[in-house]
Amino acid sequence: MMDAKPVMMIKTLPGQSVQPMQWINGMIQSLQLQVQFFLGKAEDLYYHIINSNITGESGLVAASVRSFIYTCQPYFNFLEYTAWNKMLPSDIMYAQLLQISQQLCDALEHLVLSLASHNLLNLDEIEPDNLSHFCIGQTQLGEQKLTMFLYCKPAPYLAGVTTGLFKRMRWNVERIAPSGEKEPETEYYFLCYEDIPNIHADLGADVVTCDSGVLRLWSIGQWVQVKPDTEDISDWITCDVPQAAFNKLLFLGSKEPSCCIATDHLRQMLMSQQDE
Repeated sequence: MMDAKPVMMIKTLPGQSVQPMQWINGMIQSLQLQVQFFLGKAEDLYYHIINSNITGESGLVAASVRSFIYTCQPYFNFLEYTAWNKMLPSDIMYAQLLQISQQLCDALEHLVLSLASHNLLNLDEIEPDNLSHFCIGQTQLGEQKLTMFLYCKPAPYLAGVTTGLFKRMRWNVERIAPSGEKEPETEYYFLCYEDIPNIHADLGADVVTCDSGVLRLWSIGQWVQVKPDTEDISDWITCDVPQAAFNKLLFLGSKEPSCCIATDHLRQMLMSQQDE
């Protein structure tokens, strides 16, 4: 069900000793074996659910899948922390670790979508026991804690409200005050797309090659809370559909970026804000 892409082995660079490179190669091989283990478990879980009597209990299916994804979290966190915090030579390990992380991310997404195609999981955020998104890692960025989430399929930016925006990823950025006197503040960023009229669609192939009358544009933006206008939990409970604007910060073009590339863009932006 889920074929794994091989991870390219690292070659020794000029000036590097063989022993450290052997250790790094061994680590890559070990991580690849671990991700293969998770891929096998994901496939086993899929067929177990399909062939068992719990297929009529969507709540049990969702609980089983959530439990399995939860067991993958420490692995995601290790890959993210090691890659982004450059615990090992970045020019060697960076792409390798993120490739493995993306491999597991794709497998979990495929598992969820496959079960949803059998009406065994609900991906609608406004429905109980939904599994619209899941966590794909957490890492530290200076005084900020970054937690990443992937939406299994693009979801409306605001549940129950038409905005033209559809979210694919969310990042929770928890800012910790150095003094520790203030409560941590959390900001929310999203990878979204919107379809806009393609003004070149009717001008012919000599001008631009396009398949439809719309152009899909991807961007990263920040959640700007509009309603309720307070952080009081009681106001959130009584608010049927929280509303927020989308403050566009980075335009990424018409091609959907991978989770790792999108996160890299966000990290660079957050780091530049820290340097200001």
